[in-house]
Amino acid sequence: MAAEGQAIRGPRESYGAIDQMPYAPPEGSFGAVVPDHTPSGEEPSAPPAYAIDDVSGYEGTALGDDGGKDLPPPSNLVTDRGGGQHPPAQTHWNIPSISEDEAKEALMQYAARNCCYSSAPAKEMVFRNLQPFNTYRYRLETFTESRSSEWKTSPYKGELVDSFLLGPAPLPWNIQVEVPTMFTDNITKVKVPHTSSLQGCHNCRSSGTICCTNCHGRRKVQCWICHGSGNRLNDRCTHCNGSGQSGCNSCSGSGHKTCMKCAGRGQLLYYIELQVKWKNNIFEYVADQRSGFPANLFKKVTGQKIFVDEQSMVYPVVNFPEPSISQASQNAVVQHHTQFASVSRLLRQRQTIELIPLTKVEYEWQGKLYSYYVYGDENRVYTENYPKKCCCSIM
Repeated sequence: MAAEGQAIRGPRESYGAIDQMPYAPPEGSFGAVVPDHTPSGEEPSAPPAYAIDDVSGYEGTALGDDGGKDLPPPSNLVTDRGGGQHPPAQTHWNIPSISEDEAKEALMQYAARNCCYSSAPAKEMVFRNLQPFNTYRYRLETFTESRSSEWKTSPYKGELVDSFLLGPAPLPWNIQVEVPTMFTDNITKVKVPHTSSLQGCHNCRSSGTICCTNCHGRRKVQCWICHGSGNRLNDRCTHCNGSGQSGCNSCSGSGHKTCMKCAGRGQLLYYIELQVKWKNNIFEYVADQRSGFPANLFKKVTGQKIFVDEQSMVYPVVNFPEPSISQASQNAVVQHHTQFASVSRLLRQRQTIELIPLTKVEYEWQGKLYSYYVYGDENRVYTENYPKKCCCSIM
């Protein structure tokens, strides 16, 4: 039986000292020798080495907020192709086109939204040509789950210490967590069972208090009225009674403050925290039709989904009318599998093809030729040379 104040050590795979008794005063602190108050305002910057032991399945897990140690899934959870089916090779792709009435209405709304634009060109124009550019946007979404571990600490409040004596710690990927809505980023944190241990607080050296950084333990500071002279206006300072010093307000004159790390209890509960991160990784490609239209504007509009394929693992699209879309799909599937399969679990994939309507409208107004683009399901307009603008001034 271990003596009071002595750490109970297990075999090599143990997680540290344990204590399932209610909190005791600092002089009976468990697992560490209680020193005198820290003599200066400087505090220990790191926990002692004995605070962290390797736990099977979590080797190399560190203490701190550095993002944690990544824990790749075991080989039996690495997704391989074979669960899905090839998309149909022959598909009747529905390619709608914009009408003259829609093109005219779009330009009229565009002029109405700009106070300096006259609506006359939109009302009086004569169409010369409507040239459709069937622009496609391919998107591959790969929904992944990754796990990482990190040692955490919290003030010990007398609760049961879930240590290795209660059983072995479950392996990282054996811990069950509820999967959120598919293709939605999310993070959950789980306290790993049977990894807890109790240690003296390294911040206050198990005392529960730290030296006041304002008065450096002296309990008094320079009088702010007389600036330490003891005199004010050729008379004795009434605030400090001529001593030149006054009680430290930061520590109420005690010379020390409660340790915030352990909440004044002198002991910390160490445990491994498992962070489970779900992320929707997106590959996106827009086919370039060499239309002269600024491609970055497509990000602001939506298109019509003409193909949706969702499976545990998708196959590349084949035989699409626009060859670059098929090539983009091939590249995306390979890239995501290479990038994510070995470091995370691939839960679901979804690939879509959108038709983003894009029409170049050429028209004549007052004997001159002009042009504009109508794009997206929203029928937005882009033009560089609207023919009739007025000068607006704000009085």
